[in-house]
Order: sequence, then structure tokens, then C-alpha cells
Amino acid sequence: MLIGFAGLGRMGLPMASHLAWAGHTVLGYDPVLTRAPEDITLAGSMTELAQAPVTISMLPDGATTRAFVEKGLAGASRDHLHVVMGTVGPELVRELAETARVAVVDAPVSGSVSMAEAGTITTMVGASQEQFEQVLPVLGAMTAAQFHSGPVGAGSAAKLAVNAVLAALSQGVAEGLLIAEAGGLDLDSFYDVLRNSAAGAPYVSYKQEAFLSPDTAGVAAPVSLIRKDLGLALDLARAHRLTLPASEAAFAVLDYATANGLGQGDMAQVLTALRLRNGSHTP
Repeated sequence: MLIGFAGLGRMGLPMASHLAWAGHTVLGYDPVLTRAPEDITLAGSMTELAQAPVTISMLPDGATTRAFVEKGLAGASRDHLHVVMGTVGPELVRELAETARVAVVDAPVSGSVSMAEAGTITTMVGASQEQFEQVLPVLGAMTAAQFHSGPVGAGSAAKLAVNAVLAALSQGVAEGLLIAEAGGLDLDSFYDVLRNSAAGAPYVSYKQEAFLSPDTAGVAAPVSLIRKDLGLALDLARAHRLTLPASEAAFAVLDYATANGLGQGDMAQVLTALRLRNGSHTP
């Protein structure tokens, strides 16, 4: 199948490559990418992607996603299906599904860049049952698990809920490390305790290097991205008159981290942000 893919960034590029490895013909577009792997054909403009029967967007925010759907797919056929895989929030996805000339579903993903490269990320899908079955083979080529979360917009709501938990968990780990440090514990030894305790979620295990050796761990999910997602989650909460103290506290720390130049660092840099707020950068 010919598939159009908009957004060949750190997550999008390996996802598009998995589609190609599965036998699909991938026509990709990214305004800042001038060269793609041999198995992906680069389009000269986003409008060229409209020739494919199915397109996917893995774009950084709602504005670029809206522009692609409304302008890039203006010439697409009426039976065209577009899958929003970037995290843009359920309201925008539902709006696009109602107003766009093409069918729109959402399937944001959970996982890191390394997981995207390995094809082990998870996707949460908002679509009708018929649309879910239509897009499932495509999603299955890029992801290890696909959850039909409900109608369009439900996938985005599920993604925001997941990232709200991740943001709170990341801050919890950082605060636990600071408490351990204040108690005179060796942080490497303490992390072994943490991983094997009741708090030892899988996230705690695979983020050990990011928390303890941030200079060598690389960036799985940057602070700026988690801040954006948590902001969308709080917008959704406020629209439903919900008060979420933990998410609000986590957002404040992410906001502080971004303001202090940590936005492009891994989300585990909340530990550095908390150190800065407490008057020190290193133990």
C-alpha cells in the first residue's frame, strides 16, 4: 500500500521505516529533512502525500497537524483516511474529524525513540470499529500493541492520561532521589532498592541511567514534549472542571526546567530542575 507520512522526526522516521520494511511504499514529507533512508521516498511538498489512500501525521503540535490536514490533504479523495499519531489533544482531533474533507482518526503512541526504532511502542486508537480494522495492519507494522480506546479523540485522551501518570512518576522518582541523598544514601545503591520495591514500575527500571547519568543516557522524551502533553492534559481537565494537584505540580516543575534551559533534555532532567530550585546543580 502507498502510505503518506508527514513528520519524519526522531519518532516519525523510525516509524515510517518500519512501514517500508513491512512492504508498504512510503512517501514521506518533512520540511527540515533533505535526505531520508533509501526505503522512503521524499515528497517535494506536503500536498503530494494526498495521492496516497492513507496518510499518517507525526507532527509536533496542533497547528502543524491542522495545517497538514486542512491544506496538505485538500486534494485527497473523499475516501482518504488520515491517522493523527502526534499528540495534539482530543478536541482538535474531533474538530478535524468533523470538518475535514477526509476521514480522520487518532492513534498517538507511547514509548521512547529507542522503542520506535525497535517497533515496540504502543498506540491508542480513537476510531470507529470499521476504521480501526482498516488501519490496524498499518499500525501493526510500526507498533507492538494497538488498543481501540473508543471513537475518534479517545486515543488522544488516553495518551494524555498516560503522560500525566508519567510526568507525576518522573517527578516522584526525582523527589525520592533527593530524599535518599538528604539521608546520606549512595544514589546508585538506592536506585537498586527503588527498582525492587513496591514503587518499581517498568519506567523506574529503564530510566535509571537517565536519572543517574544524564550526560551519557541520551534523550528518550524531552522535557519540552512532556510539558506540552501535560499542558494539553490540564486543558482537558479544566474543561471538565477537574482539579489535578499532582499534574499541576509536575507541570510547574517542567515549566521551571524549560525556563532554565533544560527543555531539550530528557524528562528525567526534572531531577536537575529540582536541584536548581533547591540551590544546587549536582549532589
